[in-house]
Amino acid sequence: MADVTAGVATLPAVAAAARRHLLPALILALAVMAWMSLALWSASPQARYLDHGGWLGPAWLQALCGGVPGGSVVFPALMHAGAWLLMVVAMMLPTTVPLVNVFARIIAGRPQAGLLFTLLVLGYLTAWGGFGLVAHGADWAIHRAGSGSIWARTHAWLFGAAILGLAGAFQFSALKYRCLERCRTPFGFVNARWSGRRPPREAFRIGFDHGLFCVGCCWALMLVMFAVGMGNLGWMLALGTLMAAEKNLSWGRRIAAPAGIMLLAGAAATVLVNRM
Repeated sequence: MADVTAGVATLPAVAAAARRHLLPALILALAVMAWMSLALWSASPQARYLDHGGWLGPAWLQALCGGVPGGSVVFPALMHAGAWLLMVVAMMLPTTVPLVNVFARIIAGRPQAGLLFTLLVLGYLTAWGGFGLVAHGADWAIHRAGSGSIWARTHAWLFGAAILGLAGAFQFSALKYRCLERCRTPFGFVNARWSGRRPPREAFRIGFDHGLFCVGCCWALMLVMFAVGMGNLGWMLALGTLMAAEKNLSWGRRIAAPAGIMLLAGAAATVLVNRM
């Protein structure tokens, strides 16, 4: 009888442990689904929308844009938002696994665990969504300003070289390393923001704040996607791997400088090739 009682007593502990392992698995599953969606999108007839091509090409989209007030702005914006969200989930969300592991241990056994996990992820995506809004707005403004300029169209490579150079230089900045250190210490990060008195609000704040620091250390690398093409899965995989290694591997901090040198070399090579 004592053995049976002991076995029953361990059931809640087993269930809590299973939930702790489930949350990181869900993060990885979401990332896999995002990668699959991007791969299918890039191979579809609508791939131009993923790659900032001619948004109003197909007749059906022209009809939609013409039939909805502000449709010529609304539909491209929705497509941009969808592409950016998939990119963030595919490239950046997997880098939060150490944070999720710590958070899962804290909320283990709580009846609201599913809601708290959802709010954590929403907070993280909100931070990256805000950056995406700014980045896409700047990209749209640059394209609009240069659309009527022959010089801008024939020297578009300069913008790509500038982005590569900016990303390379930022790899050596103090801000990069300060934000990176916050991302690399998930226990202290969560402990400083979790009291358990207002769980939903605190869960969202942890995700949002972590997203802000993640933006702080990775924003320049994400801008590289605007230079090489938003739909370039090879570059997405390379940059996603680099950012995950920087944030989560014990030796990740040491690869920031070599990556910066390679990006600066890419910017210089772009200039040389196009000036010859």
